[in-house]
Amino acid sequence: MHVFLTGGSGFVGGAVLRALQERGDTVAALARSGTAANEVRDAGATPVEGDLDDRATLHRGCRGADLVVHAAAKLSGGPREFEAFHRTNVLGTENVLAAARAENVPALVHLSTEQVVLGREPLIDVDETRPYPAHHPGPYARTKAEAERLVLAAGDDGFRTVAVRPRLVWGAGDRTVLPALVAAARSGRLRWVDGGRYPTSTCHVRNVVEGVLAAAEHGAAGATYFLTDGEPRDFRTFITALLDTQGVPAPTGTMPRLVASAAATACDAAWRLLPLPGEPPLSRTLLLDVLSTCTVSDARARAELGYVGRVSVADGLAELREDPVREPGAGL
Repeated sequence: MHVFLTGGSGFVGGAVLRALQERGDTVAALARSGTAANEVRDAGATPVEGDLDDRATLHRGCRGADLVVHAAAKLSGGPREFEAFHRTNVLGTENVLAAARAENVPALVHLSTEQVVLGREPLIDVDETRPYPAHHPGPYARTKAEAERLVLAAGDDGFRTVAVRPRLVWGAGDRTVLPALVAAARSGRLRWVDGGRYPTSTCHVRNVVEGVLAAAEHGAAGATYFLTDGEPRDFRTFITALLDTQGVPAPTGTMPRLVASAAATACDAAWRLLPLPGEPPLSRTLLLDVLSTCTVSDARARAELGYVGRVSVADGLAELREDPVREPGAGL
């Protein structure tokens, strides 16, 4: 196949790109910088230089494609950055959909997230029947939900659109979650909430890729699919194992949930009202999605897509021991 990919220089998009190349597909990948273009080129794909605002570039990338995989997104930022989240995650998705439809691409797979159904309570044993909430806890969840709605509504008989929702993506090549955990643990800022003893679903990056490719082939038009590593695991045990792959001891300090909740509310308010840089160290989104029980079912993906989740947690951890992460700000 000929595939047009957005986000091909990112963690998940890069893994999708490599998998497509390995199976013999021809890949063109959107690259918004010279560095991204070089990464795409080094991976054996053709860079299409531009960004999600550049409709002409998107049309060029979609032209002749059998499949579009839309993995590009703004992942992080504070509550004052809503316009930037909206521009990338919503308007960018609109532009990709318009280009794909105009260029008669038959199928599009959208990289979504479990946060699209995250409201004011943690997600516990949810599946794809869970409705979108009236209110999301942060701009990422809100804009990704809006983008997913656009994707699912855009499909018709000649244009099959599918969304996959991996939960807590991890693995070799991670540039965000594990580096941030390592930095926080080394600085002494990392604390467990209520001891960290609650279940969480996870999804290794190569299992995400498996789900994307399966959705491209077998996904039902307008359907969503959660993706996980299988049975949930104890959050503290999992994070401790991740840190151990980098030779970093896990923290021992803990914080009562009531204290964490009050701190998250205060941080959200401060970052919303004041011109503070980046994202808050603790937020309602982080508290609900990461520092609480979060378990989702991938039964639909296994039944309809033939999804297996072939990379075990043990194998993924073994790979990480051979792939030291770079902490934020460590340079190239």
